[in-house]
Amino acid sequence: MLIFAAMSKIFTTEITSEAITSDNPIHQRLYKAYVVAKDHVKGNVLEVGCGEGRGVDVLISQSSSFTAVDKIESVIRSLSQKFPQGKFMSMNIPPLGNLKDNTYDYVVSFQVIEHIKDDELFLREIHRVLKPGGTALLTTPNRKMSLTRNPWHVREYLPDELRSLAAKIYREVKMKGITGNEKVMQYYRENKKSVERYTRWDILRLQWWLPAALLRVPYEIMNRWNRNTLQTTDNELVKSIHHSDYIVVDDAADALDLLLIVRK
Repeated sequence: MLIFAAMSKIFTTEITSEAITSDNPIHQRLYKAYVVAKDHVKGNVLEVGCGEGRGVDVLISQSSSFTAVDKIESVIRSLSQKFPQGKFMSMNIPPLGNLKDNTYDYVVSFQVIEHIKDDELFLREIHRVLKPGGTALLTTPNRKMSLTRNPWHVREYLPDELRSLAAKIYREVKMKGITGNEKVMQYYRENKKSVERYTRWDILRLQWWLPAALLRVPYEIMNRWNRNTLQTTDNELVKSIHHSDYIVVDDAADALDLLLIVRK
């Protein structure tokens, strides 16, 4: 994986950054989940897969206690120093290590489940650590809107697929979506057109058949190239997109991301 590192941060096109202008539309899209969570979470809160800490400040401000886990040890050390009022733990998931049963009022996990091989165990572990009546919020890409195979994802979901999986475990399941206004969808259309200029040469559809490990480096190179090209072509659009341009909708069929809300 190609990595841009500065000030102890790890940036790829998969781990987007507010510090890289061409990442802004995706960063704002991912940050929207935390804005949504702000109106939900309180009490004891756990974030599963906190990454670089994109929304930790939002979640901590709403929590009486805050815990976050991620596999990247350097990130956990950095977040522990930045947010001493929180508890940060490094672990490979699932399972959720030694986190106790029935502990958290809310669990959030944004753009993580698509990376997890045993997704049912992942959801069961979140259920285990939730208090009775506790709520979890998860986001993940809507496969219908993906422009190409992402070799960092084990799988992606359609709304009914993820809803059905969650319904096996949780007593209440709501499926919503996060989409965009016209400004966001203009960026999406330009992105789609740009991606199709590359993928049209994949006549044999090798991206869908080759092992993911072989695709990760070329995916990273082309994805970064594509984002930079979009910025060069329409810099004002790329820079101007804000999390408020992303919208929560009840029908997730054509949403960019799925927003799953479940209750134990």
